[in-house]
Amino acid sequence: MKLGIISVAHMHAYSYANAIGKLAGVQLVGVADEDEARGKEAAEKWGVPFYHDYRELLAADVDAVIITSENAKHHEHTVAAAKAGKHILCEKPLATTLAAAQEMIEICREQGVILQTAFPVRFHPAVVRAKQLVEQGKVGRIMAIRGTNRGQNPGGWFVDPAKSGGGAVIDHTVHVVDLMRWFMGVEVREVYAEVDSKFSPTPIDDCGILTMEFENGVFATLDCSWSRNKTFPVWGDVTMEIIGTEGTISLDAFSQKLDVYSNDKGLKWVNWGDDMDSQLVSDFVASVREKKAPSVTGEDGMRAVEVALAAYQSAESKQPVVIR
Repeated sequence: MKLGIISVAHMHAYSYANAIGKLAGVQLVGVADEDEARGKEAAEKWGVPFYHDYRELLAADVDAVIITSENAKHHEHTVAAAKAGKHILCEKPLATTLAAAQEMIEICREQGVILQTAFPVRFHPAVVRAKQLVEQGKVGRIMAIRGTNRGQNPGGWFVDPAKSGGGAVIDHTVHVVDLMRWFMGVEVREVYAEVDSKFSPTPIDDCGILTMEFENGVFATLDCSWSRNKTFPVWGDVTMEIIGTEGTISLDAFSQKLDVYSNDKGLKWVNWGDDMDSQLVSDFVASVREKKAPSVTGEDGMRAVEVALAAYQSAESKQPVVIR
């Protein structure tokens, strides 16, 4: 199978490329990026051809593409890839508007190509185990969930709303909301959010607290922020506490680490555990090979974006927002 990468704007492009290199019978055959310096550097690193125009990559001998461009360009790149008959793994958030996400889903369906949203945290063994425990009824009926996705401000195009669609709220809401939806199999019914800019001079949201009610009555909160400073040992976290009538599950997706202390670098966390990005890419490749529906769909990506956009609307109106 031959894969291409459209844009290396998002840092996950590097981990996805590394994941491709570990898979038998799978080959990275090209990188496209309108930023020539950025794209050429990546292409040289991976020893593959560089394309300044992504349409040239789509016209080449490639079976599928991974889209890791700026959020606002996901729609353009996905539509073009679908029309070229290429299967697609698209970085989260799927799109910056619901209309764009819906069109991406519809065009991929019409063209008969896979559209998978890149939610790698679903593939972490601790997350998979937590879902199994929920499905087995080990916590009883879920009453509430508390989640966090706190990280560092990535800077660059992430703090340009025209390219990113927003700040920490759209960047960090989607991962944990997707897990909550996946665990329970129900949608968010109502969102109330407090959103602000507190941790950096950049005039974009870098912190937010979401309060959500799901269709099954479960009450959930989420701290989605860029609250980690530059000296913090790692970029961020994904945690959840699932409270049920029969028990509680505490989940930390980034606890497979060593604490390393040094005189020159202070405290650093070194991961020794499972590679979520590799699991994601492997899953996508399996879906393409077996011609089966992706385990994480475009609809999953759109529903997570829907909650993030409702959070922005709530913060602006200072009122709860009902979804659908």
